Amino acid sequence: MEQTISIKQRISEVLAGDPLFQVIQDTPTEHIILSEPYLDELIEKKYYSTPEVAGWFEVTDAQLRYYIKPFEEYLFDGAATNPSTSTIIRLDFKAILKLRMILLLKDEYRVKGLKRLLCINEDGHVIKQTTSEVTAPKDFESRMDTLSQALAQIMQTGLFQIEQDETTQQSQLILNEDLLQQKIKTIPPETSQKIADIQVVTEQLQKENQELKEKIDEVITSNKNDIAIRIREKHLEQAVLNRLENEALERYAAEKKWRPFGKLFRSMHIEIEKKQYIATYIEENFSEQLSQALHEYHEHLVE
Repeated sequence: MEQTISIKQRISEVLAGDPLFQVIQDTPTEHIILSEPYLDELIEKKYYSTPEVAGWFEVTDAQLRYYIKPFEEYLFDGAATNPSTSTIIRLDFKAILKLRMILLLKDEYRVKGLKRLLCINEDGHVIKQTTSEVTAPKDFESRMDTLSQALAQIMQTGLFQIEQDETTQQSQLILNEDLLQQKIKTIPPETSQKIADIQVVTEQLQKENQELKEKIDEVITSNKNDIAIRIREKHLEQAVLNRLENEALERYAAEKKWRPFGKLFRSMHIEIEKKQYIATYIEENFSEQLSQALHEYHEHLVE
């Protein structure tokens, strides 16, 4: 008889060495992974359908399938024994845990960022590496904070000032040469080498400041683009659903031509059958048509 797993210890064993698990360790996300209510129902040797898993994660089946598609090789470890088909997807214990991490990290990393963390190439294959190190966002934030503190300390000396370029409207760090010359005159000749060293450090800080500004601008632009794309993708999903419902109604009306009196007495049965017909039709066609619509939309963006 199958037994419910001992969850915290088993999750740590199953996900040991997993790149996404390394990212969430020692963060609030790790607590979520280890303590969600659905884990009490989870049996390790059992497979679960996408509607079941979507209900646990409070997303739609379509949303769940959307995030399964780019990560199939990662989720299923290339296992030929997985009972999934072209229309029905079955998820085991390990795949469910991996998929949950993807959903929890998707807003922070996006699909492209998650693929980079998992070393997934353009063909959807996981590239095996002998040594790898996952760099979390907190490392970037720490470097930014260090540079900001260094810049603030330099500004306090009065040797630099921030000016705005009239042509590009960009802020630049400018050396206060007048003050520098005054300081140089008060320094003994034997410290000239130290001054040269300071100038080298100053130039390096100016370069790092410019690189930091460029990275911040890239992040802001990327966030704006991602929001617009997500809104458009949501509209595409709804448009595909509406189109499939209309097609299903037309097909149903063409196939089920009840006589007037028969319709009167069987209206409840017809309504139930119609809903079942529409639901089946959407399930069979939604994934493919949504994938095609999203593919065409993203190709248009690239163009």
